[in-house]
Amino acid sequence: MALFTKEEALRYHACGHPGKVETVPVKPCATQRHLSMAYTPGVADACRAIHADAAEGYAYTNKGNLVAVVSNGTAVLGLGDIGPLAGKPVMEGKGVLFKVFADVDVYDLCIEQKDPAKIIEFVRMLEPTFGGINLEDIKAPECFEIEQTLIREMDIPVFHDDQHGTAIISGAGLIAALELAGKKAEEVKVVVSGAGAGAIACTNFFMALGVRRENVYMFDSRGLLHKGRAGLNAAKLAFAQERDHGSLADVMRGADVFLGLSVGGMVTPDMVASMAANPIVFACANPDPEIAYPDAKAVRDDLIMATGRSDYPNQINNVLGFPFIFRGALDVQARTINEEMKMAAARALAALAKEPVPAEALAPYGLASASFGVDYIIPKALDPRVIEWVAPAVAEAAMRTGVARRVIDLDAYRVELRERMKAARARIGAFIDSYGLDF
Repeated sequence: MALFTKEEALRYHACGHPGKVETVPVKPCATQRHLSMAYTPGVADACRAIHADAAEGYAYTNKGNLVAVVSNGTAVLGLGDIGPLAGKPVMEGKGVLFKVFADVDVYDLCIEQKDPAKIIEFVRMLEPTFGGINLEDIKAPECFEIEQTLIREMDIPVFHDDQHGTAIISGAGLIAALELAGKKAEEVKVVVSGAGAGAIACTNFFMALGVRRENVYMFDSRGLLHKGRAGLNAAKLAFAQERDHGSLADVMRGADVFLGLSVGGMVTPDMVASMAANPIVFACANPDPEIAYPDAKAVRDDLIMATGRSDYPNQINNVLGFPFIFRGALDVQARTINEEMKMAAARALAALAKEPVPAEALAPYGLASASFGVDYIIPKALDPRVIEWVAPAVAEAAMRTGVARRVIDLDAYRVELRERMKAARARIGAFIDSYGLDF
């Protein structure tokens, strides 16, 4: 049953203050003294301090807690190439999630540009203002060039969530699922439906966890990627099998893992029935998975399944990653988000899933209990403990690998995060209540 109607969703976005975010001052500006410190002449002291030492920009501006969500709207989830203005509600929503889950401030920058070189030039010019860049809903293969170039050329974290956010959360799920299935990453046969940015990043992450390249069978809309096919771009060619092994149904026989980041209805119950013992199915197409959860569970008692939906167990939800990854990276003033930081986030989520689940994490879902098992392989998105597990893990990896400008005490940091989020939730709640909106 739908949680809301189209009319309710449009009213949510339009009523009161249009959109979902606004900027508010965090320093008083009620007296002449306040005004003279906020702007001229007092602002000059902050300017001179930063001019003398650029590191002071983190002390005297919001740079250290500010992320740019940059999109050209060419690959908006479930909607395709709808352009930057139509994609703006998604980017505003991303800003809401950053703030609510990790107290990270965001400016969404939706740009009318498809040329990768010009997008790169635009984003590079943002570095003085922002502590991090979150690329969003930019289509493949352009997104690969854009992200990798910016990572090389910028001295702040650049993160394409459509790739790495999905990879990190599905990777956490795979760690748990393999343990439950009694299988080793280096031995499993993996079938991937989809060959876009998310599918390629997830597959690379699975390989970083131990999956062997030769055991990966990736399909795009034309079929299996193999070296006998013409017209494969470099990103797809990297996953091409030596020869054609047949249709999706053919290749699914005996498979241990299915990863879907394509379209609904690609997988039939018979395909799931043909998989190996204790199969793992991550059907992440939204809003309709490659195979519906009830249909897959009906044919296999030993199935471990996850989807992108919140109304079934084991939701692969990027909100478990990006807010907390940036929180940890920002708090140590990281120069990049490297592979070790991404892996640390996935392993932290997998470890948290094995911890006892408190009532406060269950209440939003109307659950009485949950414990590590086939119906709980990754934490719930609204579990308030996630920030205390993922952000410190990311910060520690940044410090350990030498990309952090700042060294912090991790035990004190966990306490600080708990108190920060308690205060942030109260502040955000009071601010929203002041609008008097009822949803």
